[in-house]
Amino acid sequence: MTPSQLAVSIFTVSLLLLPGSGGWAKDLLPIEPDLATRIDEHYDHEARLFLTLYSLRGNGQVDYVTGRLVQEYSRSTYGNPVYRTEAYPLFYWWNHTMYNDPEQDGVNGNERVYQENIEFDILRYKPCTFNGQLC
Repeated sequence: MTPSQLAVSIFTVSLLLLPGSGGWAKDLLPIEPDLATRIDEHYDHEARLFLTLYSLRGNGQVDYVTGRLVQEYSRSTYGNPVYRTEAYPLFYWWNHTMYNDPEQDGVNGNERVYQENIEFDILRYKPCTFNGQLC
């Protein structure tokens, strides 16, 4: 095999190993963080979405968010909200990108980019209230 044939073969193999996104690969979405990095949780009644906000850097700034669909919502005997959610998130937000995982099977590479270059805005989600007070 000549050096030029070898170079073409290496180039072809490297193209085959690239993800099939139709463009250059973005940073891979990290797996869902440990709960120790969780800084807040919100429930959006309108969207039936339970949001978990994380600070991966540990500086108190939100830099990773998951959104799980809520199957059932109730109150404990003490009046605290209790949510039964899907096992895995439907949405992830990380690195200025919103990802959708319609299979809800956890981070495994089949997530789809929903929207790029977007900041997470917690104010767009309606907070949980009970008798006019925050949950």
